[in-house]
Amino acid sequence: MAVAVLLAAILALSPLPLSLASPSAAAAAADRITRLPGQPPVNFSMYSGYVTVDAAAGRALFYWLVEAAVAKPESAPLVLWLNGGPGCSSVGYGASEELGAFRINADGRTLSVNPYSWNKMANVLFLDAPAGVGYSYSNTSSDLLSPGDNKTAHDSYTFLVNWLERFPQYKYRDFYIAGESYGGHYVPQLSQLVYRNNKGVRKPILNFKGFMVGNAVIDDYHDFVGTFEYWWTHGLISDDTYQKLQLACEFDSSEHASDACNKIYDVAEAEEGLIDAYSIYTPTCKKTSLHRRRQIKGRRPWLPRGYDPCTEQYSTKYYNLPEVQKAFRANVTGIPYAWTGCSDVLFEYWKDSPRSMLPIYRELIAAGIRIWVFSGDADSVVPLTGTRYSIDALYLPTVTNWYPWYDEEEVAGWCQVYKGLTLVTIRGAGHEVPLHRPRQALKLFEHFLQDKPMPRPVPSIQSF
Repeated sequence: MAVAVLLAAILALSPLPLSLASPSAAAAAADRITRLPGQPPVNFSMYSGYVTVDAAAGRALFYWLVEAAVAKPESAPLVLWLNGGPGCSSVGYGASEELGAFRINADGRTLSVNPYSWNKMANVLFLDAPAGVGYSYSNTSSDLLSPGDNKTAHDSYTFLVNWLERFPQYKYRDFYIAGESYGGHYVPQLSQLVYRNNKGVRKPILNFKGFMVGNAVIDDYHDFVGTFEYWWTHGLISDDTYQKLQLACEFDSSEHASDACNKIYDVAEAEEGLIDAYSIYTPTCKKTSLHRRRQIKGRRPWLPRGYDPCTEQYSTKYYNLPEVQKAFRANVTGIPYAWTGCSDVLFEYWKDSPRSMLPIYRELIAAGIRIWVFSGDADSVVPLTGTRYSIDALYLPTVTNWYPWYDEEEVAGWCQVYKGLTLVTIRGAGHEVPLHRPRQALKLFEHFLQDKPMPRPVPSIQSF
């Protein structure tokens, strides 16, 4: 009886006629991207479209799957990528200026190949969640006025279950979840949900192996302490402001800070000046006025060569083009607002934001789930100091002491391996590590998938 009910529910969510012999195959084929506007030729397949997560509310999430560019993509793992905000688009950020297959050119109409795309190692699934982010939508307006962590996690889980019915070839595949920033909430919460639903199942269809988060919001108290310390030690704020921040903010919630905390926070921002707080050593985009930044929303950081800090503007132009939306089969309901990288409405109305993810870390570490945390050390918004304080609060035994890891005979960052968790820093990267240090980020991803420590110096380097 339960199986019949579940099958009926799945069929009810399918946009295809029940008369089709293979609804899942037909739905997947219908989602295949023939070619995106301005796209160069590629040797891998892509799919995009909507998956309904609540039929009664008319709530559907938009995805973009970039299959692995390897000889046997069917043997490569599946990785779900989640950007944060809350309210920011994984398509607009992760897929378009970080780890995706393409970068959007300055004309906002053409694409170039990203030589360090993570689909060199895995099938990468970008999800815009919750409803109201990017092309994802709900026909129930209250959904946009009451967003939160719990609803996002459960909608994302429902998405995965229903998406696997459309793409059954990914069932039982090694599965990982990764993300950054406020994804530091999304990723462990969804990981916990997958883990708990898999308990007692001998062969779960979501073959969950682990998660990885970067410059991640983890624990409000330690994030605040580490953030204020970073500002002060990097010369961004005065001694007086540093002391006042400690008094006014350290025991507040970063999502719902007190008036006193917000007041001194404004003073700190004024002292920092017109810098890119998400990448403190790189230029800002001069094409727009500076908007008040959010604690966890990513801004434009840098590439080693030819860095362009205005990439968000190119995404906004590209994803609002009618021909792009047609190629993606996006905006099929005529969403009454333009595509934006981040939703101000969701950010302002976010209701549910737990103060700490540390209890989830403890649960999943005890369960043997692979956990890697990485951090670009030039980010002052969710800085390395806050991440280190949060990890220290787990009181994990050290397996491998802090050491430099190398890329092309240069120190690329530092690494420490704990029992149940690996911490990796990326030298010179800001908030969006795969954008700032793309080659090093790809190496990090490779080592995470292989659960292999970051590379130590070669003997020739060690000798001098």
